[in-house]
Amino acid sequence: MPENLRAVSIGEMIATDNLDDVLVAYGLGSCVAVCIYDPIKKVGGMIHSLLPTANGQNGIEATNPAKYVDQGVPRLLDSVLALGAQPNRLVVRIAGGAQMLAAPGLSDSLNIGQRNALAAEAALRTLGLRVRNQDTGGKAGRTVKLYVTDGQVTVKKMGQGEQPLS
Repeated sequence: MPENLRAVSIGEMIATDNLDDVLVAYGLGSCVAVCIYDPIKKVGGMIHSLLPTANGQNGIEATNPAKYVDQGVPRLLDSVLALGAQPNRLVVRIAGGAQMLAAPGLSDSLNIGQRNALAAEAALRTLGLRVRNQDTGGKAGRTVKLYVTDGQVTVKKMGQGEQPLS
């Protein structure tokens, strides 16, 4: 079956029911990708978020909600449900959230990657969704793919081969 690679860039979200689609977030560093998939309906979605919260928005909804985990994850869920997915069947995986800025004396508050991963877990928990698998943290960037045909998610860390996130 031919693959249709669809890049999910920083601050973007894609939900699809096209079985040929492979959603891919290239070069995740501190960013986090959340993948949601319904194995019965064969609907999937991915978000590539840059920051954990839109707290600088003063309570106003961000102009680009996918850029922020706290605002983007609920939108991703809505988009997948709009394509016919059912909440009780969803498989959720998270990847990314590496610590890309590390030096002696740097505060942990600069670990945006860890904050992004924690924000994704919290947002999903608030929505009543459980994370099945995740590959977060560390110091290596990674590329994440979601294959809509079967829901497989793969992770390729810098300097390593592509591995299933199962």
